[in-house]
Amino acid sequence: MTSVSAEPGALSERRGNVLLITINRPDARNAVNQAVSIGVGDALQAAQDDPEIRAVVITGSGDKSFCAGADLKALSRGENLFHPDHTDWGFAGYVSHFIDKPTIAAVNGTALGGGSELALASDLVVAEESAKFGLPEVKRGLIAGAGGVFRIVEQLPRKVALELLFTGEPMTSADALRWGLINQVVPDGTVVDAALALAERITSNAPLAVQASKRVAYGADDGVVTDEKDGWKRTNREFVTLLQSEDAKEGPLAFAQKRQPVWKAK
Repeated sequence: MTSVSAEPGALSERRGNVLLITINRPDARNAVNQAVSIGVGDALQAAQDDPEIRAVVITGSGDKSFCAGADLKALSRGENLFHPDHTDWGFAGYVSHFIDKPTIAAVNGTALGGGSELALASDLVVAEESAKFGLPEVKRGLIAGAGGVFRIVEQLPRKVALELLFTGEPMTSADALRWGLINQVVPDGTVVDAALALAERITSNAPLAVQASKRVAYGADDGVVTDEKDGWKRTNREFVTLLQSEDAKEGPLAFAQKRQPVWKAK
């Protein structure tokens, strides 16, 4: 049994045949802690198990950030960010939690690091005009450890993706749309309604046919995307190696001290 905090990490609400999941930590820019992983992961599984739910929309509460990535304060306290019963679901209970119902990320505000990885793990993305995407982990001596490295190279032209990975610089929603990383850009404050409207265009179709189409498109067998196995293996191997480096310690320290890092390549 998992404990339920007084303040759930994510809220879920049925909108017809769509489940709306909202990351519920606006004061922390919706950074992911264990409560978020439990709330999102359990809601996503409930959507998979409910034949009346035919699509999922995920968004962040407030207007500043869709998701700021991992909760670094929780990590510094030694807290486990993953779902205690389903570590296989990955970051936020989402990035390696395949369901065959279509998922749509409604990106409000910034989606950097783990926030971008949530978007990359979603089937479709609708973003506000002010939204920004990016994988800045190299600025901290790390790599994007939640699927971002191998997924962004699949979802963008290789050289565009590699520029984002190597520089750690953000991409605007307009550029993300131009390069095909996202599906729509909408005015600030309207992204959830736009994502729900897109979801309704999906749920008007035959649900079993939509779900079968998703499984074939992803190459998913028994809930596992087989083509991603090697990507996860490489990511985990490289991440563990980097964590042991001096640079991985210097990056967060320099950030906390508000100074430029001094890299040693060791």
